[in-house]
Parts: sequence; structure tokens; C-alpha cells
Amino acid sequence: METSSPIPLCEPNLNGREKEYMAEAVDSNWLSGGSFLKRFEQQLADYTGASHAIGVSNGTSALQVALTLAGVERGDLVLVPDLTFVATANAVKYLGADPVMIDIHPATWLIDTELLLDFLEKHTYRNTGGCFHNESHRRVKAVVPVHLLGNVCDMELINDIAARFSINVVEDAACSLGSFRHNRHSGTSGLLGTMSFNSNKIITTAGGGAILTNDEALAKRARHLITQAKSHATEYIHDALGYNFRLVNPLAAMGAAQMEQLPGFVRRKKEVAEYYCRVFDGLPVQFQQLTPGTDSNHWHSAMLVNESRALIVALATESIETRPLWTPIHQLPVFRQNLFITRENVSSEVSLRGMMLPCSTSITDTQLQRVGKTIKRYIS
Repeated sequence: METSSPIPLCEPNLNGREKEYMAEAVDSNWLSGGSFLKRFEQQLADYTGASHAIGVSNGTSALQVALTLAGVERGDLVLVPDLTFVATANAVKYLGADPVMIDIHPATWLIDTELLLDFLEKHTYRNTGGCFHNESHRRVKAVVPVHLLGNVCDMELINDIAARFSINVVEDAACSLGSFRHNRHSGTSGLLGTMSFNSNKIITTAGGGAILTNDEALAKRARHLITQAKSHATEYIHDALGYNFRLVNPLAAMGAAQMEQLPGFVRRKKEVAEYYCRVFDGLPVQFQQLTPGTDSNHWHSAMLVNESRALIVALATESIETRPLWTPIHQLPVFRQNLFITRENVSSEVSLRGMMLPCSTSITDTQLQRVGKTIKRYIS
């Protein structure tokens, strides 16, 4: 019965034409590339308003290539929010650079732009070669704002700061397909944007990701790099360090079917988020505050509550899956020696109290009510 069956955290919704399109892609015998890859990329470009969308193997590879295109090199520093999935910082490390973690705003849970500006004003200097860290003299090459859980950063302000200090902007929009701010889609305001289509995202290609850009030359270079930088049609000539990061045609076919359902997925995510805000109103919980002008996809409903880990364990005994928010990057062993810019260590507090709530696009109203009643019982 539905009242006792497990309620998953955030499962994929494959109730469109996924099987039909994937079978068609396989039958075409075009696997590494093909018509569905072109269709999916065009759907992404049309929906987001980006001039170019390039399908890649996953969101992490999208970040790695985007940072490469943004000029990040070994020894550079890249500014990232401290609360994000680890892939944001991993992609920086892959290039031999190091992340500088900037604490988050306590209400929006996004990169704290006041801290960002304060760090750049007080701890960097500029010359004809760019922006450099005062103490280490390492170049600060890029900033990666993350549109966490679908909440869109203040990109006008971040772009202004970046321009002032001669650093490039690469948006991590892994969470935010379907999120707009002032009618502009996330991932399209910086030099480049990146997306993820992991199985828990609002649409999925099982894995998969994409690079967005309005720069034709960067788009061409991205396609070149993700196909091993092969520079000759028939000869095996490779003119740069390339990658095998292509999104394959059958998975792009899944994505094409998913994009047909995206408006409905976004509507359901919003309904779920609105339900949680309504049912928990007046209780000692805190939800993410949207930046002004943001129309969020509400990819993942989450809240702050005391004793979140105990509540997660208790809900599991009732077959309701919840998860903690991510561990702050500065706490992870790989990054403990990197700079963490903070005043009050907000990211640690948000991570400690944060929990993700069930929010599949296929979740039923009955399941939502069960989650709400169960959590209210424990909190009360």
C-alpha cells in the first residue's frame, strides 16, 4: 500500500518517450554522435536562450572543460562557494589549480558576494597579467557561482565584480535547469555555464552534462576538446590535450524525451516546495530564501532543522528517504589546506542543520502528506 511503501528522495521520472527514442537511436547505428544529440543540444539552447549548448559525458567534465576554456591553468586560484557538491571543487583540482572557498549567505545559501568582494579588494592585486593573491602571488583566474538547489545567484553583481578584477565567470548550473532570474536562464550570464543530467536531476540522461555559452569560438573549442582535440578528418592528428567527454547519442535520446516533459517537471517541483513551506509554517525550520527576481525550479526541497541527522535516521525507520546537505568543501581532506574565506562559518551551520526532503517529480499528494505529517510529529 502507498501508506507504507518506501518514499524515495529524488528518483528519475522516465514516463515519456525515453524507451522509444533510445531504441530509435540504437537502431540508427549512430551511437557516439547522431540526430538525437543534435536535437537534445538544440532543445537545451532553445529552452535556456544560450547561443550554444554542447552535450558532454557528465556535469563534472562540463566544469573541467569550461574552466579550461576560461583560461584556468596549473597553479591558478579559482573562487568557489564553500557549500556545494564536491564536483565544483574537484574540477578545479583536475586542472592543477586550487579552489578558494568563499562562505555562503545564511539566507540564500549561495556564495556570499560581500565576502567575495572583500577578499578581492583586500587580498589581491592587479597588473597587466590579471588578478593575483597578495600572499602567494598566484593568479586568481575565475569564479564559479553555484546556483544551489535551483536558487540563482545575483549574476549582475558577480559579473560586475569579476569584470572589475579581470577574472572569468563560469556558472555551475548543475541544479538549476528551469531556473530563471529576471527572465534570464541560469548558466547563461557568465562566460560559460555548465549543467548536470545525473539521475537525480530535474531531467536525466543517466549521467551526462552540458556546456552553455554565447561565444561561438568557445563553443567550437569545447566541441574540439571533448573529442580528443582531433584536428584532421581522417588522420589521427591531435593538436591539444583533449578528452573523451562526448555525450553519446542513445543517452541524448533519453534527454530529448526528458526535455519534452521539463515544463511539467518544473511545475511539480514548485508544487512540492510550496507544500513543504505551507505544512511546516510556524515550526522551527528554515527554508532557503530566493534571491530577488528568481523563479526557481526548486530542484531539491531542503530545510534547516535542529538535530537533522537524528530526524533523518528516524524517518528512515518509516521508509521515508531524506539526506543531509553536502559537507562544506573546506572540511573535506583533499581541500583542508586550501583557503577558506569566512566570518562566521555559515556553511558549516547550514550543512549541520540541513536536510533534503523527498521531492521526486513523480511523488504523489498522498506521499507528500505522509512526509509532512511524519516530520511534524517528530519536530513537535
